[in-house]
Amino acid sequence: MNRDNRTLGACPNCGHIIRPLDELITYERSDSSIGVFAECPSCEEVVNPE
Repeated sequence: MNRDNRTLGACPNCGHIIRPLDELITYERSDSSIGVFAECPSCEEVVNPE
């Protein structure tokens, strides 16, 4: 079995690990960097993973 161990970061509210399957949207910022919004499975808030 191949397990995907990638993460997007941690929830800034509760510290829970945010995985790619929690991603809601990816966007390009004005400085050309990539931003992500995801739903935290622990606190159920939409967050920008850190």
